[in-house]
Amino acid sequence: MRISSRVNAVPASGIRKYFDVHMEGLISLGVGEPDFTTPWRIREACIWSLEKGYTTYTSNYGLIELRELISAHIQGKHGIRYNPENQILVTVGVSEAIDLALRATLEDGDEVIVPEPCFVSYKPCVIFAGGVPVTIPTGPETNFTPKPEQIEAAVTPKTRAIMLCSPNNPTGAVMAKPALQAIVDIAKKRDLFILSDEIYDKLIYETEHTCVPSLKGAYERTIYLNGFSKAFAMTGWRIGYAAADPDVIEAMMKIHQYVMMCAPITAQMAAIEALKNSESDMIDMVRQYDRRRRLITGALNEMGLDCFEPHGAFYTFPSVKSTGLNSEEFAERLLNEEKVLVVPGNVFGDCGEGFVRCSYATSLQNIQQAMERMARFVAGVNQ
Repeated sequence: MRISSRVNAVPASGIRKYFDVHMEGLISLGVGEPDFTTPWRIREACIWSLEKGYTTYTSNYGLIELRELISAHIQGKHGIRYNPENQILVTVGVSEAIDLALRATLEDGDEVIVPEPCFVSYKPCVIFAGGVPVTIPTGPETNFTPKPEQIEAAVTPKTRAIMLCSPNNPTGAVMAKPALQAIVDIAKKRDLFILSDEIYDKLIYETEHTCVPSLKGAYERTIYLNGFSKAFAMTGWRIGYAAADPDVIEAMMKIHQYVMMCAPITAQMAAIEALKNSESDMIDMVRQYDRRRRLITGALNEMGLDCFEPHGAFYTFPSVKSTGLNSEEFAERLLNEEKVLVVPGNVFGDCGEGFVRCSYATSLQNIQQAMERMARFVAGVNQ
């Protein structure tokens, strides 16, 4: 049977094979998923919804109560308002929101500027939507954030959108407000969309998060993407959302309507509880992530793997160039020799070669043991 050339052109996710590793004594720093269980009050809200018989479809847009809470949350945090009636769409995770946003706005051959390293789904989703990803590299010299002049230089007559992710996966980088404003100014001048993935916006340490659509000139051209997976430890619940101009949301909803119908009602009920009553749970998890962040960053630098300090998400992105191994060699040998799992940096883009992603979404004890094993491995390689 013939397979679509678009699909054949995209390799399988470089992360997925590390999800499936099973090894006795393994310590995984590979999975971008909170190790916390979803707070009890959120789980209880789901159980209650089932007991009360909430087992139906919802509006294609999502439950209106949830959309109203999302609208109030964004306005309270960032000072901008999206109409819950026609400017917010509840999706099956932020991954679906990204896919819908691209398919709703791209024509065949349209270019999307994607700074790298980036989340593994961005470029494939552009391709699946008929677009062309145009990547620009970042590195430790700019704390893995793109320079506005890089983005300006990448714009062509075919450019349709700019993809941004701050805080960033895989690096933990947080973009500064002046740089984001400069990128918005470029988008306005060249009449471009901005797709702003801000799923890690609550996982911030020793700095401030800048919400892109809150910037001058950004609101009307930004598709704001967020969700519940990371901050509320709700990855398996698959609840995300998009907020944007009503025409864009209507177009996204049309695709969502035909291929997904709606996000599960039980998960939406749980998300309502998260926004209503789980702020303290989220704050406590962020406090624990911060302790882990400081431990792992210090340990990596101490063993000679240069690692810039991440200020968001729950990832570090140390260089392994001092070992003489490339990213995949380092990850494979570390896994086989010390039973520590990390993700090669090159799966997040060519400029990620020479780095690995280490997630600190695991216990302090696991991080400490993993760092001891990794230090032993690095010392052995460098002998």
